[in-house]
Amino acid sequence: MTAPSPTAAAALPGAGRPTSISARGLCVGYDGQEVVAGIDLVVPDRTSLALVGTNGSGKSTLLRTLVGLLAPVRGDLAVLGRPPGGAPTRIAYLGQFHASGFVLPLRAIDVVRMARFPNLGLLGRMTSADHDLVAAAMATMGVADVATAALRSLSGGQQQRVYLAQVLARRADLIVLDEPTAGLDAGGRERYLEAFTAELLRGATLVTATHDIAEAAEYDQVLLLARRVVALGPGRDVLTADRLLDTFGIVVRDRHAEHAGRFVVAERAHGQPQVVERVPPPD
Repeated sequence: MTAPSPTAAAALPGAGRPTSISARGLCVGYDGQEVVAGIDLVVPDRTSLALVGTNGSGKSTLLRTLVGLLAPVRGDLAVLGRPPGGAPTRIAYLGQFHASGFVLPLRAIDVVRMARFPNLGLLGRMTSADHDLVAAAMATMGVADVATAALRSLSGGQQQRVYLAQVLARRADLIVLDEPTAGLDAGGRERYLEAFTAELLRGATLVTATHDIAEAAEYDQVLLLARRVVALGPGRDVLTADRLLDTFGIVVRDRHAEHAGRFVVAERAHGQPQVVERVPPPD
């Protein structure tokens, strides 16, 4: 089956269902300068979308626009039925940079507790239910044993687990993650995948920017970006050698893995696109 055209969002499976994200003619960028244009996208409730592309392809810019940190350059965008940023208590966002952990003397548990603050109001106090959500999130991500440790004393992988626990503790309707597995070891990645699969089962919608092609293939939709929309649709249709070449500039293709739809991808080298085919040794 051919992947849907990037301009055919209305024809995507589930387009008639309640939607977490709806974009038409969307252009995203900074200070009015275009980074990616022509984004037509429908993300139904309780589904997942992976954004795949190189550094600088527009993934982070689109995510920051979805959560209201950047204004759209032009076009229409609704998030949870409102303009971007209009439903802050229903969204959990994890970017790539977490400056607060290095400016303030925070403990790991303090960072996770921040997830509950938007629901408490200015003078609200955490309830036992809030504390239970924080404890459960830290246990899920395997950081309960470092709850009282200073965040900046933890390894990079532990810090990332703490921030992922913060996302879990938010209990958001829409979860937006930018390279969430960066710095995680194999155990951390396994915990992440299990935790956010459970979030989908709970009823959340998940949007993730990732370089991991194997992970992206498991999502309901994949959006390939290269400062333009390369393709949009189910992973099995979108994650092809030709489209990955168009997105990354180089694809290392494994003949044995190709039948399962898996490719090893590297970014464009010196601006020269190429395909390198790894031939398996004779039996």
